Amino acid sequence: MKIFTSAQIHELDKYTIDNEPIKSIDLMERAARALTRAIADTWSNTMPVIVFAGPGNNGGDALAVARMLAERQYAVNVYLFNITGKLSDDCSVNRQRLVDAKLVKGFNEITNEFEPPKLEAGTLVVDGLFGSGLNKPLAGGFASLVKYINQSAATVVSLDVPSGLMTEDNTYNVRTNIIEADLTLTLQNTKLSFLFAENQQFLGELKILDIHLSEEGTAHIKTNYSLTDKAYLQSVMRPRHAFAHKGDMGNALLVAGSYGMAGAAILATRACLRSGVGKVTVCTPRRNNDIMQLAVPEAIVKADKEECYFSEAVELTPYNALGIGPGLGLNETSAIAMITQIRGAQVPMVIDADGLNILANHRAWLQQLPKGLILTPHPKEFERLVGAHFTDSYERLANARDLAEHLNAYIILKGHYSALCTPSGRIVFNPTGNAGMATAGSGDVLTGIITALLARGYKQYDACLLGMYLHGLAGDLAAREVGMECMVAGDIIKYLPQAFKQLLA
Repeated sequence: MKIFTSAQIHELDKYTIDNEPIKSIDLMERAARALTRAIADTWSNTMPVIVFAGPGNNGGDALAVARMLAERQYAVNVYLFNITGKLSDDCSVNRQRLVDAKLVKGFNEITNEFEPPKLEAGTLVVDGLFGSGLNKPLAGGFASLVKYINQSAATVVSLDVPSGLMTEDNTYNVRTNIIEADLTLTLQNTKLSFLFAENQQFLGELKILDIHLSEEGTAHIKTNYSLTDKAYLQSVMRPRHAFAHKGDMGNALLVAGSYGMAGAAILATRACLRSGVGKVTVCTPRRNNDIMQLAVPEAIVKADKEECYFSEAVELTPYNALGIGPGLGLNETSAIAMITQIRGAQVPMVIDADGLNILANHRAWLQQLPKGLILTPHPKEFERLVGAHFTDSYERLANARDLAEHLNAYIILKGHYSALCTPSGRIVFNPTGNAGMATAGSGDVLTGIITALLARGYKQYDACLLGMYLHGLAGDLAAREVGMECMVAGDIIKYLPQAFKQLLA
């Protein structure tokens, strides 16, 4: 699914109007019907409704919704803010339609002074002040109204976008001047800003309403942002053929674990094996040998000459992919061995966890990394990697995209909507996963999955998308069984087989 910027949303609306063809006021009517149905499906007409409408097309949507709710016997009071004396064309038409219908309980057009209505518990506020076209923080009277609504006990539903929230970059927004909705009914596609953790407090529950914008226009408009397409993943899956043997399924090397961190190596190795690779070798300190042999008997253990840490690069000729970093530790000898291992690698690779922390401690080494490698940082690891603190998720994501382009690498910025930043500047968000996966070892599991997929012959882009999706889907399946509160990383591995079966079905 594509994610459009506010300018592209406007372009898609115009494409639909021009090519369906349909009048803009009729498209607004179609959107209002979808919004009204969603509201009526959630709240009965015994609930009094107060509609706040702005002067633009979002306000036009709100006025149309007010009329349609009144037709369904809701008691509706409307406040239209026309401070400048200029409404958008479609907002003006819907104002007249509302007045002519004479169905709403009260209609108030605000041109100067405003006495706000009492907002009590049991009242539904329909927020139609500003939509996806907003490009600056709210101020003055609108900011005061937003604060008044947020401080009330009323229930709030926002149309398309909570007023005050911009669809992309909110780095310099005034967060106290953004509506905190209980439900956001967004039109056609999710918005980029909806995918960032710090904006969830404004959205409440999110529902995406299909208003049948042009499929041709959607395909025609190019965007650098998208959500993973399940159908695409199914098209690139590689089911094993009937005469497959382990040599056909890839040979993976994991460099993982220091003394006291064998668990990270175990989790990565188990996940790698569960992701269909033919053979896995784990290079780990000598003291981890026995626990690895007992915990993962299917794996080959290559014990480092040192007792407690990784110290010497491994010859990569037998292997098809390399995963390095889980539980590796920050020993300086390990750091030198790691960069030696990476510089000489002729196979696709994943760097995670302490591998990233080592690079953060030696940032000059970033220029020595081979093209096409995969980095999988969580937000704090990424900030350490680039030596900067970011104000919000948009700023962090923009920097991850820039680094991916600069290094010609694939960067998975992990989170609720993990984002794959590609060398070409594209960003693809993963829709699977849940908060129960916020647990130690979850990232090690992802490293194992992606390493296995690389060893099996998937290209980096597909391995990243499949790895993120399967990792999150397994976490979702685990959450259904054990609940998010009690999940551990091993539960994700346990449900990987079901995740693969669902995707291959």
